[in-house]
Amino acid sequence: MIRLPSTHAAITAPLIASSTRFPGIPVGKSLLDGRPFHLSPVLAEASILPSTNSLALGGLGSGKSTTGKIRIRREILHHGHQAVVIDSFGEDSTGEWGALTHSLGGRVIEAGSFTLNPCSRLLPPEVREQLIRSLITAVEPGALTYQSTHALQHALNHPKATNLNGLVDSLVRPEDGRWPAAKLAEWGEGVAIGLSRYTEGSLRGLFDGQDATLPPTNLPILTFDFSRLDRNSPAIPSLMAAVSCWAEHVWLRQSTATHRHLVLEEAWQILLSPATSEMIQRLLKNSRKAGLSLDVLMHTLSDLGDGKARDLARLCEIAHVGRLNPEEAANVGALLGLPAWAIKEIPNLAPGQAVWKVGPHYVDIIETMRSEDEARLTDTSSRRRQAQEALAVPDPTLVKEEEEDSNYEDQGQSPPEPIDIEQGDAWDWQMPPNVIDRHYDVIEAARQGRCNEAADLAALGERQDITAHGINSHQAVSWLSTRATVAELCGSPATATQLRATVSHMGKEVEWWTNTTNARTPPAEQHGPPPAAPTAAADPDSGQPPVPLKRRTWPYAAAVAALTIAIAAVWQSAADDKQAAKQAAYKGVSATELNIDGVKTSTFADWSKDGQSVILSVSVDTDEKAKMVRIDSGNQTAHEETQPLKEGQFAMPIELEVTVPVKDRYQAVQLSVMVGGPHWKPNTRAPHRIIEFRPDDTAIDTETGKTLKQWHSRLL
Repeated sequence: MIRLPSTHAAITAPLIASSTRFPGIPVGKSLLDGRPFHLSPVLAEASILPSTNSLALGGLGSGKSTTGKIRIRREILHHGHQAVVIDSFGEDSTGEWGALTHSLGGRVIEAGSFTLNPCSRLLPPEVREQLIRSLITAVEPGALTYQSTHALQHALNHPKATNLNGLVDSLVRPEDGRWPAAKLAEWGEGVAIGLSRYTEGSLRGLFDGQDATLPPTNLPILTFDFSRLDRNSPAIPSLMAAVSCWAEHVWLRQSTATHRHLVLEEAWQILLSPATSEMIQRLLKNSRKAGLSLDVLMHTLSDLGDGKARDLARLCEIAHVGRLNPEEAANVGALLGLPAWAIKEIPNLAPGQAVWKVGPHYVDIIETMRSEDEARLTDTSSRRRQAQEALAVPDPTLVKEEEEDSNYEDQGQSPPEPIDIEQGDAWDWQMPPNVIDRHYDVIEAARQGRCNEAADLAALGERQDITAHGINSHQAVSWLSTRATVAELCGSPATATQLRATVSHMGKEVEWWTNTTNARTPPAEQHGPPPAAPTAAADPDSGQPPVPLKRRTWPYAAAVAALTIAIAAVWQSAADDKQAAKQAAYKGVSATELNIDGVKTSTFADWSKDGQSVILSVSVDTDEKAKMVRIDSGNQTAHEETQPLKEGQFAMPIELEVTVPVKDRYQAVQLSVMVGGPHWKPNTRAPHRIIEFRPDDTAIDTETGKTLKQWHSRLL
């Protein structure tokens, strides 16, 4: 019987969920099985992730804001997304998102430095009314009735209503309409009093200007910084109502990005406001159709009370929960449906670590990785760090080390060199090049689809190292990591997860070969200090201090390795069966016709023979009279707008093509197709559809999850 420590049970519970892989940007590393964690919600299948909205919770210093900034930064740089951030807190009266926004070429708009005119003629009539209604609700929630709403609509049609002052005058002294002026003035009195807060009261200067300019809609990121305002000021819900209305009715309609993010920092102030909660709920429910992700960041659910605002949290399909106290962790777990093992871990999480729930089933503990540039741009603890540096005291452990070194010098000896305990490299010996090459040969064979050959080479290498070095040697255990990569490349993610969990729990680096001198990708930076090195007991007769020892493989490593070798044949047999099915279904092409904005388009995907890339193309005949066509896949984009024909010119069909890399010939790819039909106008957002092409001659509509009919005329 194999006895494992109790902590092993904690990592075996979520193994099935952990085998799920999501496409997109790198986020961090799983603390359960050591695997990298990637997630771009918009790239996930609709059947797994119906919506792309996210909720981030965590106490002060838990790292929720840092993770949110890193995710947005990578989505903008890798996929060309756009973001609008409502930022209401920071250090030194400066918002948290300012440095990141400037680094990405965006713009920070500070409250008080701009005046938004809600009566601007640049806004459509329905947007003007909605925006003004939101401003009234923010300061006088009960002012809007059926009668006052009609009085407001009547006043908005008056020629004087080009700014708030003119609108208030039109409410106080209306002209006759369907109802007499006296009755309209009576109905509009409460609305006029509410709006006077913005023209004569404490909120003067925010919305009462004549300037008709609006914030730009073509920047990669735009941040509205409300950090200089009192956090209890009614100006904050008013401004948030205005920005949310502008984002919904102007930004989303004019933006041409493949996907957009509305980030709500300190979101409890927005969700609790009657002026904005209804609008946010509408955006949450319609986010998929609008090509929008709402990314909500806040400390705890307790900030939302027990009302309607808490129900909005349930509409987020992605949850990121950092460190919370046990009581709050239990409340969050009950609301989000987290398993007991995850709830138990939440109070013990370190900064940068969080329990992630993606969709209905996937739960994992992820540590966010960040580069030096990202650490600098997302730093929100400079004041605390300065205080710590100012009050720093000598480390007693350093004094003790100096005393020990002086003891050696008094005896005429040199202090022993401590044995190096690897921090980036989990193995305590250096792999020779020929050993590394053997592992790379196995992985390369799997990448090229030669799974049986890869399995045979891995088994041969493992047997050779067991014979030469022993079953519990580093050489033998390293093959578990390599076999995990082979299983993943050959379509057995559950087997790969089991192997990686075994390696990770033994205290080894899951992808050990990425840390060698021949590594192709350097390991990502990790949060938290490395584990302390064990020391040997000192000999009482020698008078020598203890000397650090090398890290040892755990006693049960041999038993685990023996067990995995025994069941390798069963796992590999299943992998072979699955691989054979994939090979039989492989066609290397997929094509379908789409009707977007009244325009029929022909789309086509062609996988290269070497399995390294896919050519994605779209064609539109001249008879369709399309004014604009754009395609996006990964970071590849192709775009064409038709121009008026000159005399003697003939219309030409639109043909667009992009080439995207893939890991192997069986990988599916997604293509976003945007088409502006005969009535499309420049600088407005055109309808689009996202299609997932698969090499088995199938195509899936990611929004509905339905399989599309194949079109084969171009395949002949």
